[in-house]
Amino acid sequence: MRALLSPASGLCLSLLAPLAAAAQPGADTACARDVLVAQSMQRQAIDQLEQADGDDAKNCRVWRRHVETMHRVASVYGRCLSGSERTERLTQVQSSEKEFGGLVKTRCRGL
Repeated sequence: MRALLSPASGLCLSLLAPLAAAAQPGADTACARDVLVAQSMQRQAIDQLEQADGDDAKNCRVWRRHVETMHRVASVYGRCLSGSERTERLTQVQSSEKEFGGLVKTRCRGL
């Protein structure tokens, strides 16, 4: 059975929706592809958060990867989405990046 979602990962998952259709009008196919890849990366990052087992060293690795992934995803969303969809998605991934970046700073020193 899957582990229960943390509030942050649950929020991330609940906000995921097909994003390729939200790509900026007239955007090239690369942007549509990049959005799909970013969405997949975001899902994988959430899955990895769910699988973190409480071991500090493992959690820190997962959190660091999550922060890097959210940074990459934000870059794609910022470039390829527009309007309220862009604002909402950027807010979501940047908030997650900030939250887990804070955990890394406070709980992963020396790990």
